[in-house]
Amino acid sequence: MKQTYLCLGHPRFADGDLAAIAAREGIPAAWQQAFLRHGAEAPARVSGDFAVAVALADGRTFLAIDRFAIRTLCHRVVDGRLRHAARADELGATELDPQAIFDYLYFHVIPSPRTIFKGVLRLPPGHYALFENGQLTVAPYWQPRFEEARNPSFNELRDEFRQLVKAAVADRLAAGPAGCYLSGGTDSSTVAGMVTQITGQPADTYSIGFAVAGYDEMEYARIAVRHFGTRHHEHYVTPDDLVAAMPAVAASYDQPFGNSSAVPAFYCARMARQDGYDRLLAGDGGDELFGGNARYAMQRILGVYDALPAFFRRGLAEPLTDTGLFNRIPLLKKGASYVRQARVPMPDRMQSYNLLLRLGLDGVFTADFLARVDADEPECHQRATWAACPSSASLVNKMLVYDWRYTLAENDLPKVIGSARLAGIEAGFPLLDDRLLDFSLKLPTSYKLKGLKLRWFFKEALRGFLPDEILVKKKHGFGLPFGPWAVENAGLNKLATGSLHGLADRGIVRREFIDTLLKEHLPAHPGFYGELVWVMTMLELWLRNRLDTTG
Repeated sequence: MKQTYLCLGHPRFADGDLAAIAAREGIPAAWQQAFLRHGAEAPARVSGDFAVAVALADGRTFLAIDRFAIRTLCHRVVDGRLRHAARADELGATELDPQAIFDYLYFHVIPSPRTIFKGVLRLPPGHYALFENGQLTVAPYWQPRFEEARNPSFNELRDEFRQLVKAAVADRLAAGPAGCYLSGGTDSSTVAGMVTQITGQPADTYSIGFAVAGYDEMEYARIAVRHFGTRHHEHYVTPDDLVAAMPAVAASYDQPFGNSSAVPAFYCARMARQDGYDRLLAGDGGDELFGGNARYAMQRILGVYDALPAFFRRGLAEPLTDTGLFNRIPLLKKGASYVRQARVPMPDRMQSYNLLLRLGLDGVFTADFLARVDADEPECHQRATWAACPSSASLVNKMLVYDWRYTLAENDLPKVIGSARLAGIEAGFPLLDDRLLDFSLKLPTSYKLKGLKLRWFFKEALRGFLPDEILVKKKHGFGLPFGPWAVENAGLNKLATGSLHGLADRGIVRREFIDTLLKEHLPAHPGFYGELVWVMTMLELWLRNRLDTTG
């Protein structure tokens, strides 16, 4: 029997005999049997976080990763042979893909299956790959099925939910002690409270703050600390912290990664590592499973437009909006904006505020760079993801599935996992437990978004467990005041300026755009344009590490 090439994570086998094999002979042996018996359907019978590559005696090779890509797997075919690794930069490719650079600047990440390296692909979440007779097939092994409960009992669902959350946290504590990230939001506070309740000991909680008005949410974390009696640890990130950590954080990823919370998350994880922890539990997933992002409410409002009579929309509202007349009448200006957004179909509508599109691609990128990429590719990627959502699902549930891909698998989870890894920490995600995922699939849409109330069920089910102040707070997390700091702090300004001019030197971005961005846009609107400056800075820092240090 050939050996399992790669086996990562914490898989749980649904089949009792496979679970017994895992306990008796080890997880690799269980995976081997799973693929022998069930072929490409094997991963659908396994829960938990995992990445696996198995070569069978009959010559077939199977790869698979979990539903949210908590564990990742990249692959490349070289001379008719399949190679695979957890990271894109471990497969020997060196040529960069210009399309991936464009996708990064559009999304702030590089969505799978593309990677920064030509010829290297990353398995999308919930997918398997089969390599047989020199041919590679990649396909989903799991698709969500929303079967909303009719006439549900809130009390029964609440009790079931609380038990599932407690079990999910307990399972992740079974491997040993773990600290908790604590932003002061509902998700991280829930996890920290459950850890304290399960262990009977104060959880160690770790929070990041910013001494900038409008960005610091440390007081909400302290509310959770007082409520649950945790042992709390705080670090206030400074501009000098960013200057010190940004190159290292950028270089630690296997490809450019632009989530601006990665550096604060690194300092949070580093505190826990210094305290002796090698595991931290995070609250990611609650918003995306239970309807907590503000855009869900906004898109519901915009969706009302589709229900209006066609003669009103196409015969009156849209023609009048197109004339521009409403823009000159203050009371009607908002109505015109509503019509313009609502007439754009999903999912394109969710890119209405994409800064690259607003600025104009021709004004941002050099002509040579644009000639090497397909500017429509990101929209095609999003439309394909949207089209794969269950056709019978509600608008809210479709947006949840969409966010499982772009917000969780491609963005927030790599942020937490990558920054924690750099600090020597493993991250766990109790709220992404498969049992909670299955529970969320049966919740009525109105329990996720009740009118315009976000996460209605989640919050009501935890009322009495969480402090009221946290239940009513707005979502924030570890947001970063990079823009204001980049304007005010000389060291950070120097790092950003040098990095952006580096992208101009590489022929990616127009030099005149860089000058306008740094000298006019950023000082005038630092909170708005700071994110773009951050994303470009992190790209250049990654390129410097990979290209300029390796030749």
